[in-house]
Amino acid sequence: MNSLEILKTGPLSLIQDLGRTGHLRSGVGVSGAADRRSLQLGNRLVGNAEDAAGIEILMGGLRLRAHQLMTLAFTGARAQAYRDGVPVGHSSVIVVNPGQVVRLDYAPSGLRTYLTVRGGIAVPEILGSRSTDTLSGIGPAPLKPNDVLPIGPIPAVFPLVDVAPVHQVSGGTLGIRVVFGPRADQFVNPEALTAGRWAVSTDSDRIGARLDRVGTDALLQRADGLELPTEGLALGSIQVPPSGQPVAFLADHPITGGYPVVAVVTDADIDRLGQARPGQKIRFVGN
Repeated sequence: MNSLEILKTGPLSLIQDLGRTGHLRSGVGVSGAADRRSLQLGNRLVGNAEDAAGIEILMGGLRLRAHQLMTLAFTGARAQAYRDGVPVGHSSVIVVNPGQVVRLDYAPSGLRTYLTVRGGIAVPEILGSRSTDTLSGIGPAPLKPNDVLPIGPIPAVFPLVDVAPVHQVSGGTLGIRVVFGPRADQFVNPEALTAGRWAVSTDSDRIGARLDRVGTDALLQRADGLELPTEGLALGSIQVPPSGQPVAFLADHPITGGYPVVAVVTDADIDRLGQARPGQKIRFVGN
């Protein structure tokens, strides 16, 4: 079986696919890539099924060695990649010969780069997925130097393009669309979410993007101090604890919570929020 060797991981590198579905009743969340569309694009570039497992690389810094001839692609946050020291394209098809080393620089904007390999990362599935869930601990351990990852069978479909023309992940203020509810009525001023300016906190991860108030904009204020019964949480839910500082839940979010959800990020924008760096400004737009 084909394989690749991890030489360096950067801050955090995780195996991710599109997640494990059908286990919410057992308390197991979906997890999966924080930027699903970038993983899907990478898989299309190398001819995989869109749900094949790849590597989610936080900030960059990955280095690997190919053990056999392989085809790969980098998508998501645009970090410069090199094959034996020679620059190669982003969102493009890269052929790597046995023994060659691929290195990924750190991304100047965006948060997560995805590596997809023709055949997919073929570690064992757990509950139907190869994703690492950082909240529950289910799935493969974070990658470390000297790990050797198996590559699955080469698919029958050939890559159809050399380069995908995609927009660069923005480092400026992100406009993120939301739908208010289901608990907007629990707040005196739910409009403060869209009227205010927010910045992604350093205390953010795959579970959620914590949001700090920018300037003197109003915090969200509860209409009363009563706590709600625990209820389900969807991907993109914006939950507001007593501090008034919202948390927008991402891929590894808990499946239940007790604080009110003032709004939910639209599915079209949740991947963009998954690329927001600490310190990046966020504007929420009512949909």
